[in-house]
Amino acid sequence: MTEPRPPLLFVPLTPPRGQSAHPENNMPASSNHGDTIVRTSSRSHLDGDNHDDGDSLEPEPSGESDSEVENNKFAFSPGQLNKLISPKCVGALGAFGGLRGLEKGLRTDVRSGLSMDETVLDGTVGTDGLVAQAFMPPQLASVEGLAVKQPQDRFVDRRRVFGINKLPKKKLKSIWELVWIAYNDKVLILLSIAAVVSLAVGIPQSVRGTGVEWVEGAAIIVAIVVVVAVGAANDWQKERQFAKLNQKKEDRYVKVIRSGKMAQLSTYDIMVGDVMCLEPGDIIPADGILIDGHGVKCDESSVTGESSLLRKVPGDKAYRAVEQNEDLKGLDPFIVSGSKVEEGMGTFLVTATGIHSTYGRTMMSLQDESEITPLQVKLNVLADYIAKVGLTAGLILFVVLFIKFLVRLKDIEGGAEAKGQAFLRIFIVAVTIVVVAVPEGLPLAVTLALAFATTRMIQDNNLVRLLRACETMGNATTICSDKTGTLTENKMSVVAATLGTMSRFDEQPSSTNTAASTRGPEILSASEFVSTLSSSIRNHLLQSIVLNSTAFEAEHDGVTTFIGSKTETAFLSFARDQLGLRPVSEERANVNIVQIFPFDSSRKCMAVVFRMDCGKYRMLVKGAAEILLRQSSQVIQRASNGLEDAPLSGANRAALDTIITDYASRSLRCIALVHRDFERWPPYGTSTLESDGEMADFEPLFKDMTMLGIFGIQDPVREGVPDAVRQCQRAGVLVRMVTGDNIITAKAIAQQCGIYTPGGIAIEGPEFRQLSHDRVDELIPNLQVIARSSPDDKKMLVGYLKRLGETVAVTGDGTNDAQALKTADVGFAMGITGTEVAKEASDIIIMDDNFASIVKAIAWGRTVNDAIRKFLQFQITVNITAVVLTFISAVTSNDEDSVLSAVQLLWVNLIMDTFAALALATDPPSPYVLNRKPDPKSAPLITFTMWKMILGQAVYQLAVTLLLYFDGHFIFPEWNSRCMQTVVFNTFVFMQVFNQYNCRRIDNRLNIMEGILRNTWFIIIQVIIIGGQILIVSVGGKAFSVQRLDQPSQWAVSILLGAFAVPQMEEIEIAELLVLWSQTAHEYDPKQNFITMVLQGEEILPTDVTLSPTTFSLNSERYVCSFELYDEVTHTEPSFEFDRGFLVIKVPKKSLSDSYWPTLTNEKLPFVVTDFNRRRLASKRDVTSWAGGDFGHGLDTTRDKLFRRLLVPVAFTSPVAVKS
Repeated sequence: MTEPRPPLLFVPLTPPRGQSAHPENNMPASSNHGDTIVRTSSRSHLDGDNHDDGDSLEPEPSGESDSEVENNKFAFSPGQLNKLISPKCVGALGAFGGLRGLEKGLRTDVRSGLSMDETVLDGTVGTDGLVAQAFMPPQLASVEGLAVKQPQDRFVDRRRVFGINKLPKKKLKSIWELVWIAYNDKVLILLSIAAVVSLAVGIPQSVRGTGVEWVEGAAIIVAIVVVVAVGAANDWQKERQFAKLNQKKEDRYVKVIRSGKMAQLSTYDIMVGDVMCLEPGDIIPADGILIDGHGVKCDESSVTGESSLLRKVPGDKAYRAVEQNEDLKGLDPFIVSGSKVEEGMGTFLVTATGIHSTYGRTMMSLQDESEITPLQVKLNVLADYIAKVGLTAGLILFVVLFIKFLVRLKDIEGGAEAKGQAFLRIFIVAVTIVVVAVPEGLPLAVTLALAFATTRMIQDNNLVRLLRACETMGNATTICSDKTGTLTENKMSVVAATLGTMSRFDEQPSSTNTAASTRGPEILSASEFVSTLSSSIRNHLLQSIVLNSTAFEAEHDGVTTFIGSKTETAFLSFARDQLGLRPVSEERANVNIVQIFPFDSSRKCMAVVFRMDCGKYRMLVKGAAEILLRQSSQVIQRASNGLEDAPLSGANRAALDTIITDYASRSLRCIALVHRDFERWPPYGTSTLESDGEMADFEPLFKDMTMLGIFGIQDPVREGVPDAVRQCQRAGVLVRMVTGDNIITAKAIAQQCGIYTPGGIAIEGPEFRQLSHDRVDELIPNLQVIARSSPDDKKMLVGYLKRLGETVAVTGDGTNDAQALKTADVGFAMGITGTEVAKEASDIIIMDDNFASIVKAIAWGRTVNDAIRKFLQFQITVNITAVVLTFISAVTSNDEDSVLSAVQLLWVNLIMDTFAALALATDPPSPYVLNRKPDPKSAPLITFTMWKMILGQAVYQLAVTLLLYFDGHFIFPEWNSRCMQTVVFNTFVFMQVFNQYNCRRIDNRLNIMEGILRNTWFIIIQVIIIGGQILIVSVGGKAFSVQRLDQPSQWAVSILLGAFAVPQMEEIEIAELLVLWSQTAHEYDPKQNFITMVLQGEEILPTDVTLSPTTFSLNSERYVCSFELYDEVTHTEPSFEFDRGFLVIKVPKKSLSDSYWPTLTNEKLPFVVTDFNRRRLASKRDVTSWAGGDFGHGLDTTRDKLFRRLLVPVAFTSPVAVKS
């Protein structure tokens, strides 16, 4: 009888240690009878990379510190273990006593892993006798009643000697370094020099009592200190925020065996001596030696540059080859950190972590560079352009003022010092203009917006790995989404099954199924169904479920749960609840597995081969029901009679096809279990794998299967997904489902989600692959579902969509999805079910695997882009106003003084850079951010609407400030010139304060206060600016060149003129009043009796709309409008529908004539009508007098009148703006 396997090895199908399916491989590994170091003849002819074994435990000169560890409780040091893999040296494995020597020397167990009880170790382990004793496995730790200690109490000695699996934190810049970086600006340094010179010239004058010129120099220095300090503080906070984000995105969970039980741990908690599990898709977090496995192949291209997959062999096999002087070529038992598991499953012993691992050493040698996003690149170009304009303005101002200075040089009183002071004032004003014009706040605004968004996105279950994804996601036009776990709950349960042709159970029978039962076998409950099964069928079913599975048991809070693929855990739960499943490890313990075929997305199945007690071999296959049915030629006849099979006749095949269709139409995932028996393994005449002649190729054997049964697995649609899909559609984002399920199941789920709609196209992957490019281009606009897809289909779809100009987001969870995730503009990996390879290829990780989280990512992406535009709109307005105002006032001044002094301009610079960035870049997503289409890729940073606001506001601010500066003494004759200048400065600052409110909206919506209470930063910044301004005017005095304003009227003028900036912006928006929610009619369809016209508005929400058969009314807090459509010629009426954020008007075809006009039912109110190019057609007309009139040119009659555009004048209760 086969030796029992340990009940704890993760790879459920792995043979016991030291065993193989082949007797010739069951020889005991030899030892050197106590010799610690295995000395052999030179093996350079066997393995050119191997150095002499005797040197393997000797320290390298450069790594003596790693090789000498004080009070080492283990046989090896980190430096010695490094010599196994750096470089790979199979020969060196002999010096460590092979895998068994490592097991003994690291005080672990390759079967049960580290003990959960380990804290401080007693005694030491030497290298003497290591090899001889290594083959006596240590006593397994008891797994009964394990006392769970806090992590910091565990593995004290192990942590001390080998370290933890975490790289040292990147040294963050200190506040003083950031201060120096903030100050290290040429313009600021130039200004500082001028201020110091001004101070040096002014102090002697002050001592002699001839002036206070030193005050301005001192004030400039203080202002520079404040600007630098605030900038450095922002950088300090930003840097630490991103450090936290990076630490979180680098952390992930892996499977290890401890105390004989499976556990999921953070990669940071892995210890040397741990037994880790390998699965396809894993990114290996530590170095080690393979213990055992099936077909393990790793991609080490990112670590070693080796492009081909490397097949791994168990450590014992490599050690035997070393001892017996065999050829070592091709023997690679080394698992290298940073590499990816592409195929196979297994376990390995961890030998190096953290800075001692291959990945750790590589990362320590690299210098991380900050990521530059596409938006930052665009902004850098814009900032450079603005800086050049500002530099030019400053230079021109300096030249003009210098010429004036030379002209009146003889008239300046006070001698050389006074003339020098006058020149310095000119220089300082010119330099300050440059300081104001250079948009230092742009990079800060981008960084703050990204930092704020990425931090808050974590709360919305979006972990951003690449910052550029934040920007790109906001403008996504299509999402290619998986089904399982993303659109559905991923909480699977077996609710129906058919074994053979006569035994069935169904917890949720359909009407079709119930009707069929009158003609076929009786449909039972699950418990009744199981009671009818024979013992042989029950055992075979249990084996098919338990052996052909990678899921395992684990305890969480004292409750035993299954961990793994949700399909497999559903089967295991069914087996536990209905078939009396014992602990999974016990069921797998005495089975001799000879080969595993992991799940392959191209063939939609997985398989396992085991040796039966009778000596034969049985291959169990689990996978897509319709595919396995095609490969079956027999079927179990009666599940109550045992494993008797019968040929799969046409009638039986048709019956099983009907069952699959029925299950799929009810949105059930259809999985079949089949098997085939063989006399030997590999079977005679069967092709074997090139990499291993003892392993059979799957494809030639995948035929003539015996059908055991078909199971229906329910996976309900996630709550909120249909709403999320509707939100995407309202946002102009088309959602497509790409799934591996059959097309019937896919369409059923897609319909429930709102993805598959009438007129949409669903296609299977194999058919999609065969289409020509032209045919794909025709289908893609209406393509909504691809079923039975492979990862290549997903990648192909992404390529087609990008070629058509779409911005594509893709979800993926499997290793093979990596290419599609990389190809897409934004790749979303699943945080729960996703493999490490998929996560590594993604831009954003969805931590809850929920589609609704993708919608939140879209909202945040748009919010980031909006935040930058808000800041741009504000800053460019201040730039234009401040530069022009300073230039004009300085040039027209008799003494070359600007109305805004250098210190005042620095205060304005602080407001428009740092403070505005904080206020405008931290707005959370607006409720309406998803009620508009995505911006096209060619959209400019500054839109036409923004330029309209910028120029309108700049004109208003300049008109007010220049009027006060030049004619203020006529308007307010009682105020002296110093007071007037202070009022100008005060008014200018308050206009910026109120303009910040304006800039919270970059569209035509007028509610600038909307959501303001959700942005605490904005409120805080307003308090700081207003408080600072009051303080400056009240006590700033000569330092700020101001006079205290004691009269309430002076403050009232400043605040009111500043506040008028808000209604002034509304006037600009009203000038753009558009009464048409535009969209063209859909193309004429001869199969329908109507043409659909779509009116879409940013503010149209279902709660606002009232529809009758012929009337549409829109009610909101801001306006009320309604209209009726009626054709006075044909006397026909259209119908109204409200669908997914769109008002749909269905117009009878016979009504389409040039006399077809909307008739309004509202009273006489002003409105504006525009055509589709926004050309004004009428303005402030009397609504009741218009019933068609002269607006015929508003219709688009192109393309033989198959398209129509309908103008809808809308009457408002108050003049407001409506965005087209």
